[in-house]
Amino acid sequence: MTSGGTMEATINGKPVRIDGTETILEAARRSGHHIPTLCELSDIDHAPGTCRVCLVEAKRPGQAEAMVLTACNTPIEDGMEVRTRTRKVREMQRLQVELLLADHDRDCATCIRHGDCELQDAARFVGLAQSRFHDTGRVNRRLVDRSSPAIIRDMKKCIRCFRCVTICREEQGIDALVTVGTGMETAIGLRNGLAQAASDCVTCGQCVMVCPTGALGEKDDTETVVDFLYDPEIVTVFQFAPAIRVGFGEEFGLPPGTNVEPQVIAALRALGADVVLDTNFAADVVVMEEGTELLGRLREGRRPTFTSCCPAWINFAEKHYPAILPYLSSTKSPQQTLGTIAKSYLPEKMGIDPARIRVISIMPCTAKKDEAVRPQFIHDGVPEVDVVITIREFARLLRREGIDLAKLEPSAFDNPYMSEYSGAGAIFGTTGGVMEAAVRTMHYLLNGRELEGIEATALRGFESVRTAEVALGGDIGTVRVAMCHGLKGTREVVEAVLAGTAQFDFIEVMACPGGCVDGGGHLRSKKAYVPHARKRREALYGIDRKKTARQSHNNAQVQKLYRDYLDRPCSDKAHHLLHTSYAARERVVTRTIRDIWREITMSTMVY
Repeated sequence: MTSGGTMEATINGKPVRIDGTETILEAARRSGHHIPTLCELSDIDHAPGTCRVCLVEAKRPGQAEAMVLTACNTPIEDGMEVRTRTRKVREMQRLQVELLLADHDRDCATCIRHGDCELQDAARFVGLAQSRFHDTGRVNRRLVDRSSPAIIRDMKKCIRCFRCVTICREEQGIDALVTVGTGMETAIGLRNGLAQAASDCVTCGQCVMVCPTGALGEKDDTETVVDFLYDPEIVTVFQFAPAIRVGFGEEFGLPPGTNVEPQVIAALRALGADVVLDTNFAADVVVMEEGTELLGRLREGRRPTFTSCCPAWINFAEKHYPAILPYLSSTKSPQQTLGTIAKSYLPEKMGIDPARIRVISIMPCTAKKDEAVRPQFIHDGVPEVDVVITIREFARLLRREGIDLAKLEPSAFDNPYMSEYSGAGAIFGTTGGVMEAAVRTMHYLLNGRELEGIEATALRGFESVRTAEVALGGDIGTVRVAMCHGLKGTREVVEAVLAGTAQFDFIEVMACPGGCVDGGGHLRSKKAYVPHARKRREALYGIDRKKTARQSHNNAQVQKLYRDYLDRPCSDKAHHLLHTSYAARERVVTRTIRDIWREITMSTMVY
């Protein structure tokens, strides 16, 4: 302790002031001393010390010799002397990474995470030049599960950091992932021994976001996209989601939150896309349909209505709470809405044979892959959306084709039928955005005038569950709404609704924390879970403020769509094309003490 009473330690001989609550790793990071890690992830409070890579030598006051400790879960103490790069530490770290690699699938060149792998980073940092233990003759029997259309689990690449278990259990509240096997065969499996597709997993992809290697990754569909692009008989129609434009530039060295919409359009044209559309246009259509549907339900006294644009949320409802399905809006998601219109209205307007069209979606979401192959979205063998690639796949596709997004001349949408969007369509990509977009249009429909101030700031925030009262006016009056992002908070709201202790009119759900701007198909950030959510979110609100039309009903192309093709929102034709239904999915249920306790606590919760 210093003479002034402040606690102090030293790291690599340099004094560091401490407050007694930090770990060695946290103090080292704060003071600019790098310590390699693999299992630790601070922003989900995960520091199990299982990887043993964050080793340091530390000596407490009065100790004769330093001890080797794991920095991620050892508190730093007053007077402690920490050394992070001694020869002993470096040799032990090198041996630990060498052992991890010995039990790791070595086909790095074909790995989905090649070049962006934290295990590769650790190997470089510790100076590992070769591995002595690869030729053991042992067969790696750990599972590779390809049963899901969205996520592949390759346990041969698992380093047992357990980040995925933590995010699934503690952050999302799904608890689908468990530890299976023993000894060298230990890996991550699905509860009850099920395959990915049959399990409680909702394919939100948050486990992929935290996995340091290629053990968890999206099903790669880029080869299908290339097949479409180079087939002269096919007309490729690309759409990209609101969140893509504010989260993609980071991959090419641009600041987080940069709006790269013009460069994305240019990149797609450089790839050879025939038609480039914006999912934001479809978001505006969804607002028209869902808003009209909601007003009808409210007039009939049917409460609440849940949004239905998030496919991981739909999976969650079908698998975990089928009793909530009647409360879901029947309006399709923007992805499926655009796919449907692109294969009906668009070819009619452009004089294209619908059979030649292939719709390709670029999404910040792994669950969108699952959504596209749902039976209700395939008609006579023809899917509404033919293939979905995540933003990570899009980045890999551009790099393999030699396209540098940052060097492209900006381009603009030019399709006269389905590319214009309002500010309301843009904010669909963030938590609260769907609700705010709907409120803007419902207020107009009820009162014949725009919402004062346009922005409904009461619907904005980062709490996992937010509630508000909104004065819609007309014959509806004031409605009580809720916004949920992340499934742990969503579970609480759903159980309260089913128990009758929560009274809401409209509930927005986004499965991923932060909404689509941090979806499970987004770019990963090493050593952090959701570092740029706020910058991406503010960028979407900035796009909204710059738009001339900031309400979905003021989108001229949407007005033309209804005038020329759909007649009006929720018309018979609109309902046939743009609405759907959902059904419970079979799953294995085992009630645990944890489940029973949760039921007891949820039944007493009031919102």
